[in-house]
Amino acid sequence: MRAAADVVVVGGGVVGMVAAVTLQQRGARVMVLAPDDTANIVSAVAAAVWYPSHTEQDPRVLRWARETRTELGRQAVNGVPGVVERPTRMLLRHRYAGPPWWADACGDLVAVAAEPPYTALLRFTAPTVEMTPYLTWLRQRLEAGGGRIVRRRLRRLADAFDTAPTVVNATGLAAGQLAADPAVHPVRGHLVLVANPGLTVSVRDEDDPAGITYVHPRRHDVVLGGTYQPGVGHTRPDPDTAAAIRRRCVALVPELADAPVLGERIGLRPARHGGPRVEVDPDPGGPRGSRLVHAYGHGGAGVTLSWGCAAEVADLALDGADGRTPGRATNPVRRHPLTGDA
Repeated sequence: MRAAADVVVVGGGVVGMVAAVTLQQRGARVMVLAPDDTANIVSAVAAAVWYPSHTEQDPRVLRWARETRTELGRQAVNGVPGVVERPTRMLLRHRYAGPPWWADACGDLVAVAAEPPYTALLRFTAPTVEMTPYLTWLRQRLEAGGGRIVRRRLRRLADAFDTAPTVVNATGLAAGQLAADPAVHPVRGHLVLVANPGLTVSVRDEDDPAGITYVHPRRHDVVLGGTYQPGVGHTRPDPDTAAAIRRRCVALVPELADAPVLGERIGLRPARHGGPRVEVDPDPGGPRGSRLVHAYGHGGAGVTLSWGCAAEVADLALDGADGRTPGRATNPVRRHPLTGDA
């Protein structure tokens, strides 16, 4: 009997959904297994600004960031819901020793002098993504191509082989258990949302000694952040933290002083010591001929790395479909993630 799909993606966050759309555009029949509605996942909480935050320098990560930056820029031009290019200002407090490792992926970064306590100001353009409309758009793209999203929580990744011979593990924090990976850990993030008084420029001061500080305008609100707390695994509200975030952001952007607070969001970034795991598992745990591709551990850079990472995931998942050895480097044809054109 023919399998229900060629590839099943386990996980309905931005990494899993972008991988699913990319796989489908390369001709695969795709199903997504996700335990929760998109409104209840960490991707929906994310500030979702292109920037490889807390990501170690790595040529592969740089490639993913560059490819994603290009794709999100294209989507902004084409009016994809939730995607907007915004001027960005990044203030530095440490000695400026040249462009950061990710500057090549950005494309238009310029460093200028800054007044104390800052040492330099980086100017660049970065896409911002409002996740609720964007995740809806990804779901609609998948369903329009014949793909399906099934609400299902797996106890074992091997159970997904009942649906397809190839499984993509994009389960985020749950990968710690499902893939028996002790390197996976939560990083708590706390955001405050305020009404937008007319801001259009993103500003960040990651070196603020009082805590990481960033201001990201959106259409109707402004995301104020934030926190980066490795190993903290709860999402309980903290009024003192919320008040401190707002104070830091108002000090950075005084125009926010009278902006009404609309709410707050707390989520757990799915981080991994050693960086994201994107590879074919040599022991997939399924029947003969099955394949398991891992794609998790992106931390707070899921959106930033999503489209570039998805291209590599598709290479790993579909390589061998014509008889080649699964997971071996060939020279796969890279296709446009939306049109499927080579």
